[in-house]
Amino acid sequence: MNEGGAAIKPVTVYDIAREANVSVATVSRVINNTAPVKKSTRERIMELIAKHQFQPNALARSLYKKETGMIGVILPDITNPFFPEVLAGLDQEARSKGYTFFLCDTVSTNGDSAEQYVRESQYLSILMEKQVDGIVMIGGRINLAKPSKELIGEVVEASKRVPLLLINGNLPGEGMTRVYADELEGAELATQHLIELGHERIAFVGGYKHMSNTVQRIKGFVRTMERSGLQARKEWIMDGGFSVESGKAFMNRMLALPERPTAIFCANDLVAIGVMKAAHKAGIRVPEELSLIGFDDIPYASNSIPELTTVSLRCYDVGRHAAELLHQMITKSKVSKNTKIRPELIVRESTARPPARTETASESTIEIMLKNND
Repeated sequence: MNEGGAAIKPVTVYDIAREANVSVATVSRVINNTAPVKKSTRERIMELIAKHQFQPNALARSLYKKETGMIGVILPDITNPFFPEVLAGLDQEARSKGYTFFLCDTVSTNGDSAEQYVRESQYLSILMEKQVDGIVMIGGRINLAKPSKELIGEVVEASKRVPLLLINGNLPGEGMTRVYADELEGAELATQHLIELGHERIAFVGGYKHMSNTVQRIKGFVRTMERSGLQARKEWIMDGGFSVESGKAFMNRMLALPERPTAIFCANDLVAIGVMKAAHKAGIRVPEELSLIGFDDIPYASNSIPELTTVSLRCYDVGRHAAELLHQMITKSKVSKNTKIRPELIVRESTARPPARTETASESTIEIMLKNND
């Protein structure tokens, strides 16, 4: 309000143009830096913008340019350290191209996946109503091994209205544009590392068998074991979670078995940390008595004691490539449908050669008898 009680009228682009004695189009070109403007004219316009503290109306600009500068990101749980790493790369590249985020976390309050998919559907609708320039989906329904036709159809329909990119997931047969880390190769790297250390009794724990990322990791594990002439024992393949708590539960189940492995490949780093905690509580030393390898290379991995050997999915690079590809889709450039990022084995302190096999009393007796016969 001014002293007389009347509302102060906000300065518009038309006011700036009138005072600078130029067209509105010229002011727009200066604001958006879309075309050359005479230096003296540009300086005069910029002085007036500073004088009046003029803020361009983002909505008006979006109507004029048919762009909002917004990217919608739908993910399942922002508290999982994996996703912020992807977002860091996505944000860095997207901001360099003038985009900002509309972040949609679909985490369920009670762990109900059906509720999560409902939230995904709601956010897809909201983002299209907001007229975002593009949408990125990470996790959730795109990680299901066999998503329903309804869940697939909603994403496909959305992709017809706005550029839509998938990260580390897929909707088989739909030809969606995606960026993904090769999880099968990552599982092979982890398993091969343990085998090369001399381990033969290796377990796999974590994940959910109805999710494609777990399917790929188990497939890589089993294939590498069989290729080396080793058996992937069914009782040593356990699924049912990606959390620290589930890792503790897996280790306690393993301890109850008549025989336990010398190494455990965990579906992600959080599970590995849970296994490590349960092993420590049971008096089992890592890596002297049990080798552990994780997956994802979240920040916790290098800060655990011992530091966790793991497979990096190069999350930052995945996010950066996703932003670049989505920008190309938004600007209608030609893009590759599938961009694969190769994983990397990160060897730290939690893996070592298996413990020496303890002789049984009968074996010791036989050796003594043989020596006496000599």
